[in-house]
Amino acid sequence: MTVPALEPPLPRLTPETEFFWTSGADGRLRIQRCAETGRWFHPPRPDCPPYGTCTPVPTPVSGLGTVYSHTINRQPFLPAITPPYVIAIVELDEQEGLQLMTRIVGCDPESVHIGQRVQVTFEQHGEIHLPFFEPLTTTDEKAPA
Repeated sequence: MTVPALEPPLPRLTPETEFFWTSGADGRLRIQRCAETGRWFHPPRPDCPPYGTCTPVPTPVSGLGTVYSHTINRQPFLPAITPPYVIAIVELDEQEGLQLMTRIVGCDPESVHIGQRVQVTFEQHGEIHLPFFEPLTTTDEKAPA
């Protein structure tokens, strides 16, 4: 008897976040960018600070970043995700301070470190594409903070 695979908790799609959760369908990560100032924003928002005079536009990014911080979860909190796994904050290359919380996959959790270069990869669940990151195979890394 085959046991069906468990689904991880998935985000609810809203008009403000749908682009983010579905953009991986073409293999590209999209983040909102202000067409007026060029600044990137994450998480998704309805307007650009500080005055809210323009609407940020979902725009493809390189999908490259650096591990800013991380932790290894060793507890089985979610039946669909087998520990240990890495929860990380990744800073995207497009802008200093442009960060997102994600998981680092495709490697030994003990090998993840601050300053490690990573690239986006997606895990598909129906129309949702969860953006995770995996280590780059090059030695191009930033020094730890």
